[in-house]
Amino acid sequence: MKFLHSLFFSFTFCCFANAQPNTGYLTNDGTWCWFSDPRAIALDKFIVTGWVKSDGTIEAAMLDTKSNSIQVSELYYKLEADDHDNPAFVLTGNGEVLAMYTRHSRKDLFVNSLEDFRNDFNFSGAQLIHPFSDEEFQKFPRLTMSYANPVCLEKENNRIYCFGRWTGFKPNMMWSDDDGTTWSKSRVFITNYPFDSNNRPYVKYFSDGKSKIHIVFTDGHPRDEPTNSVYYACFENGAFYKASGEQICTMEQIPFEPKDATIVFTSNPSDGRAWIADIGQDEQKHPVILYTRSPTENNHEYWYARYTDSGWSDNKICDSGKWFPQTPEGKKEPEPHYFGGMTIHPGNADVVYLSRQVNGVFEIERRETKDSGNSWKIEEITKNSQYDNVRPYIPRGLKAGDNEVVLWMENQKYIHYTNFKTSIKYFVRY
Repeated sequence: MKFLHSLFFSFTFCCFANAQPNTGYLTNDGTWCWFSDPRAIALDKFIVTGWVKSDGTIEAAMLDTKSNSIQVSELYYKLEADDHDNPAFVLTGNGEVLAMYTRHSRKDLFVNSLEDFRNDFNFSGAQLIHPFSDEEFQKFPRLTMSYANPVCLEKENNRIYCFGRWTGFKPNMMWSDDDGTTWSKSRVFITNYPFDSNNRPYVKYFSDGKSKIHIVFTDGHPRDEPTNSVYYACFENGAFYKASGEQICTMEQIPFEPKDATIVFTSNPSDGRAWIADIGQDEQKHPVILYTRSPTENNHEYWYARYTDSGWSDNKICDSGKWFPQTPEGKKEPEPHYFGGMTIHPGNADVVYLSRQVNGVFEIERRETKDSGNSWKIEEITKNSQYDNVRPYIPRGLKAGDNEVVLWMENQKYIHYTNFKTSIKYFVRY
């Protein structure tokens, strides 16, 4: 194991000029991606979140939504200046908070733990984990790590699952039955056949922490795939299922192919390539999915798909505009599918926060539907902004009736996922 010294400091938040008391900055130097989640969790009145600084340092923070006080703990000093490396958080069965993160396409997975967040927001040093097996590597001979997505399931004796893009450049999973002290070897659970190491599905996960994990994924990266469709599966009691409840396979039979799962959207030349933003569930525990269609790279459409007893209800929310990276003059944008971002309320799937271009600047909006996405009530969260506001996220663990909290990135500069000067802001809706 490798342990690093963890620094700790705290400060009381002071409102910026003209800011309302329910909005402000968590940090003036932080960024994150949207495939390493939960990047924020709600614990009582506290929000625990984290980010990557411009020098590559990984930090965690705790926001007290009652007092607007903020505490910050350093997880890893100068790990890597890359927004893929942001920490994801999970509350364990014994009451600890784990922060999990990776280097981008390297061979390192790190875990820091926090024993008592209410009294001492000071994470332990980073534990380095190697969750790989020779057998998996022989079947899927490529070994890089990106993303960490931890989930704790109460009905499995608080087993912690962690998902990511690891062996074979494919979705992998591992688990811990001792609150993150030791871990199983990772296993690939989705792949195409014949195996293609250059193909990399993108995946989002959601669970209410009971027994089921919802999973939405694509064929690959929309930049690389001639068509890029959206698929759904869920994991429960040691097996994977379609949205209808039909079993796909057991753990002993993984991996399964994308075509074995439930199709949400079939990509085609007229509707464009898709990408995924978020997944949640409604009151009936049915999946609700936010995804994009890109008829052109200058217009990313936002879509809201909700599973019902009669199939998918799939409705367009709005046009969001083009990509948000600031492409240098004379250069071709390498990430033209980087859309503003969307997030589902984890306790109320009728509520969505999104980022779209308004007068050339990405702004944050709250939208609420009462008819499965056919119509929306719109509330502006940011307006007439100087900088783009992107990648909003509602902390997991918020329940219907709680004060809503949304976090997002403000981009003073975002050229590339390794070249950025961004802040993390928050808004509390009382």
